[in-house]
Amino acid sequence: MIGMEFLLEGALVLLLGAAILQAWRLERALGVLKRDRGELETLVRGFNSATAAAAAGIADLRHSADSAGRDVERQIERATRLQDDLQFLIDRGERLADRLEAPLRQPAPEPPPIMRPARTSETEPNGPARRQSQAERDLMQALRLARP
Repeated sequence: MIGMEFLLEGALVLLLGAAILQAWRLERALGVLKRDRGELETLVRGFNSATAAAAAGIADLRHSADSAGRDVERQIERATRLQDDLQFLIDRGERLADRLEAPLRQPAPEPPPIMRPARTSETEPNGPARRQSQAERDLMQALRLARP
């Protein structure tokens, strides 16, 4: 029986040795896990701060986009008003041009002869009376038509 006890005690020693070896390996793995846990917590904190900074950046970006949108909207409203004013001026200009052009479209009536005293070489130092050119006649006709 002593042999059997001895054998049992030997088996117990072997099992205890194996348990100690396993506990030592487990303790090392837990040490690595604790060290990695600290790094993981640091990483998570960094990620949280980066997320908060990104959220603040997005809020600033939204605010800037809203402000820019309002500015663009104001510019569009001003441009629309200017477009309306320019269209009004163009219409007025076209009406005025049509009114000024209307007499020129009609055939010109024969102008009445202008009564002038006969010029002689005595009254005119430069010599005999000269004839009016077509441009002078057209100018005189336009001046007559322009008078109210």
